[in-house]
Formats: sequence, structure tokens, C-alpha cells
Amino acid sequence: MADRHPSSAPTQRPTFLRKIQDNAPNSTQLVGFLTLLISCSVLLILTGLTVTATALAVVFFAPLILLSSPIWLPLATFLFLSTAAFLSMCGFGVAVVAALSWMYRYFHGMNPPGSDRFDYARSRIYDTASHVKDYASQYGGYLQSKVKDAAPGA
Repeated sequence: MADRHPSSAPTQRPTFLRKIQDNAPNSTQLVGFLTLLISCSVLLILTGLTVTATALAVVFFAPLILLSSPIWLPLATFLFLSTAAFLSMCGFGVAVVAALSWMYRYFHGMNPPGSDRFDYARSRIYDTASHVKDYASQYGGYLQSKVKDAAPGA
């Protein structure tokens, strides 16, 4: 029995250990996982601190806010309406300047964007008006004769 030599055939590892070693993360994946773990921990701590500070601020400043609300509510309403009016006037001013610029370019023949649609709409309106005029002139006499038939003395 002492003469026995180990066989030269490769030894088989158990499949569970082989799967673990095959799927073991390398150093880059391990550093990435640790970075993710640390970042999430820091963000979780900061979120907890923010929520705690907000709750404490509400508890401490709620009486002050309630007592001074008759001052803050009209002031906030006035500031909101003033800001809304100012921004609306600025917006209307920009729209007027844009419209005047477009009209200037259109009337001076510079063909601004949309001028072709404007010309098409104008020609359609002119054509419709001329058709209505022709229709009225053709059937106007017909209506006059019908009125005279209905009221012979008219």
C-alpha cells in the first residue's frame, strides 16, 4: 500500500463550491459595491437628519407662524399677485414685439415664417367673399320677384 501513487487525474471539486468560485466578484466589482453601500448609507443619514430638522422646525416655529399669519397671508397674496401681473405684462410685451416684428417683415416682403399660410387664408377669404357676392347678385332678383309675389303692392 505504500507503493500507491496518487492518480494523475484532476480532482473534482463539489459543484456548490465551484459555482461560488466561478461567480465570485472581482476586485472592481467589490470596490463598486462598497462605494454604493457607503453612498447609500450617507444619503440615508442625511435624509434622516433633514426629516428630523424639519419636524423640529415645525414644532418650534408653529406658534410663531400661527400668531403672525394675519400679516403673512395678505403679504404673500400681494406678492403673488404682483409677481404674476409683472410676469404677465412681460409676456404680453414680448408677444407684441414678436407680432410687430413679424408684421414689419411681412409688409416689407421679407417672407417671415407662416406668411405662405397667411397668404393662402387671405386668398380663401377673398374667393369666398366673391362667390357670396356672385351668388347674391344671381339670386337677388329671384328673391325680389318672390317678395313682389307675396306682397303685390310692395
